[in-house]
Amino acid sequence: MAIVRTANEGTARRVLMIAGFLLIAANLRAALTSVGPLFETIRADLGLSGGEVGFIGTLPLLTFAAVSPQVPRLARRVGTDQMLWIALALLTAGIVLRSVPVIALLWAGTVLLGAAIAICNVLMPSLIKRDFPGKVSAVTGVYTAVMGIVAAVAAGVAVPLAGALPGGWRTSLGCWAGLVVIALAVWTPQVLPRRPAAPAEPGTGAERTTTPWRSLLAWECAAFMALSAAGFYTAMSWWPSILRSNGTSETTAGWLMFAYQLIGVVMSLVMPIVLSRVRDQRAVAASSGALAMVGYLGMLLTPGLAVVWVLVTGFAAGALFFLALAFFSLRAADPRSSAALAGMGQSIGYLVAAVGPTLFGVLHDATGGWRVPLAVMVGVAAAHSLIGLRAGRDAHVKV
Repeated sequence: MAIVRTANEGTARRVLMIAGFLLIAANLRAALTSVGPLFETIRADLGLSGGEVGFIGTLPLLTFAAVSPQVPRLARRVGTDQMLWIALALLTAGIVLRSVPVIALLWAGTVLLGAAIAICNVLMPSLIKRDFPGKVSAVTGVYTAVMGIVAAVAAGVAVPLAGALPGGWRTSLGCWAGLVVIALAVWTPQVLPRRPAAPAEPGTGAERTTTPWRSLLAWECAAFMALSAAGFYTAMSWWPSILRSNGTSETTAGWLMFAYQLIGVVMSLVMPIVLSRVRDQRAVAASSGALAMVGYLGMLLTPGLAVVWVLVTGFAAGALFFLALAFFSLRAADPRSSAALAGMGQSIGYLVAAVGPTLFGVLHDATGGWRVPLAVMVGVAAAHSLIGLRAGRDAHVKV
């Protein structure tokens, strides 16, 4: 009887771990994507300038860049499962504070939820490496798909919820704390008792280093993440304006951006199947960057087909973002190295992502059109392909 009970308890814990993993993934974008559609409402209600309300969207990315490098050290001291639990608690507090009718708490809550999401962003690849070492690509695909689906839903229902719920935009943003509380409850069994550290894997042929910041491979993964994030956030910020300048209605532009995100979800599920058929990820990474280059070049040369190019770049962005996250597990020799690699890569990646859309807008204002910023994007995509040839090779970092 004792053996059966232990087996049943182990199965139940595994089921709760998988459910908690999916719930954490579901909470990593909703708090961010739900705020963008409400920018104009928030600005009118609080009397903010356009720059101030736009900074609400930029502040979490800057927080990601600041917090991410600190996470691996904290996780080694506290434990990965425990650190994820703490992050969920902070995320709940941040979402609630952001919705309180005190303007200072809008900013404080945004920083807090940004820090919480940064912790989860860094530790999820390590968790995948630890608990699903033989299924990294497939689990990363599910993880990114869940993130994408909930992110799209959160953006889509933000305005209707603000109109239907008492409290308006504050309640619309604050209601996502409920989903985090559910994740917190489901993840709680993972923090007791503490899971022992996984032993180092011998014979990995890993590039040994005391810190990923001294590893060329780590810098290549970080650069790949940076260009993936910059491309995605720049497109999300500026494709609607480019579409409208080419005669697309505001409603159609909105649906196209929904399709852009939905394609990313589909690619998250397709990419693991593709990767299972290749020896390494070099060709897939390079071809995905080339596809993005085709989309940007098409937007530059034949803007009348802008609808087509939005969809093409959606396919590319979905593949590139999946690969960027997967590399934090695939290029790491063990879970500890994965956390360190993700901390470095996401710090650099989200810092560049925060700057990318702004630079695109500056180039547009300086040149009075879209041709120069799009030409720069073509060059960035070409560089992305070349970096993919390096980051996608079968090599590992060990910290």
